[in-house]
Amino acid sequence: MHPMLLLGILIFAYFSGSQQSENAFLQYWEEHIGLPHPPHWLAAKASPLSPQQTAAFMKLMKKNELSSHLRLFCKQANIACSTHALAKKTTDNTTLPPIAQWNIAKVTYDYPNKTPLLVARQGGLPYFRESMVKEGGFIPIPDLRDPMSYKSFLPRSLASKIPFSFLRIMELKNLFGVVDESIMDEYIQDTLKVCKKNPIRGEQTTCATSAEDLINFVVKKLGNRVRVWSTESVEGSYENVSIGAVKLIHGNLSEPPALCHSQPFPFQVYYCHILQKVKVYVVDIHAEKKVNHAIMACHYDTSTWNPNHLAFKLLGFGPGLMEVCHWINENGVIWTKTQG
Repeated sequence: MHPMLLLGILIFAYFSGSQQSENAFLQYWEEHIGLPHPPHWLAAKASPLSPQQTAAFMKLMKKNELSSHLRLFCKQANIACSTHALAKKTTDNTTLPPIAQWNIAKVTYDYPNKTPLLVARQGGLPYFRESMVKEGGFIPIPDLRDPMSYKSFLPRSLASKIPFSFLRIMELKNLFGVVDESIMDEYIQDTLKVCKKNPIRGEQTTCATSAEDLINFVVKKLGNRVRVWSTESVEGSYENVSIGAVKLIHGNLSEPPALCHSQPFPFQVYYCHILQKVKVYVVDIHAEKKVNHAIMACHYDTSTWNPNHLAFKLLGFGPGLMEVCHWINENGVIWTKTQG
């Protein structure tokens, strides 16, 4: 196909396909999940690419010609192809400090963490005890923002063709125009490290590179009768907030939930894992501007975590000797099984 003709098809499809793509995601959701509709923020992450655009970009990828149309691809797919990929459109609040450095300890429990304690405590506690979250008390909240909150999923047909491995990392970086030692390079390497690691004992994991993969993992592990929980907003980040109501929303330690964390990557990727003995709470945190309904996960079996994990350094205990709690960040999601 002539390049100008292909370009014309892509531009025409750009103005006609986003609603069609979102409807495809909603249809897949309704066919597999026993809920009428996904959370609005998750539905907004559906790929805006139409089937025509997807097919055209697939052809370019097969011919190794996508790089010559990279700017158009990134714009129409709403993904990040910037070398530095700094936070944009993450929040309307411009008074917050820069996005906190993303690090692998946020989502894994078998790696040691070399972050100095003084640095780890700046801007809030990333890990804490359940007893520290009581109505009427106070707690310093860490940065709840997703460093790349604006990106969309790719259609599964495209995402499945992306070289998602360390063995092909140079091919991956060239595909998205990422240079060595850039912020995006660091994000890609961190995400691949998380996704390719071996699970700890009793843990079930996956990295979902498409909306369909995310839904399929949840249905396979929990069934299609589930509830979806997410932190309402990023309000309270970097603040010492007062605690309002604390409500247990999942306390069945024999029915582990699925925790899915948004990963920094050119397109939307979720690292999902299922761990035994996890309770989930919704906590009203009274930030300066408004009340945020934040989701808190508490792990009651830490016996297989790395002894040098940051949580133990902060809280002064070792593996298996205490529960460890953390907040669910922006775009993170917890899935719990419903009864019946």
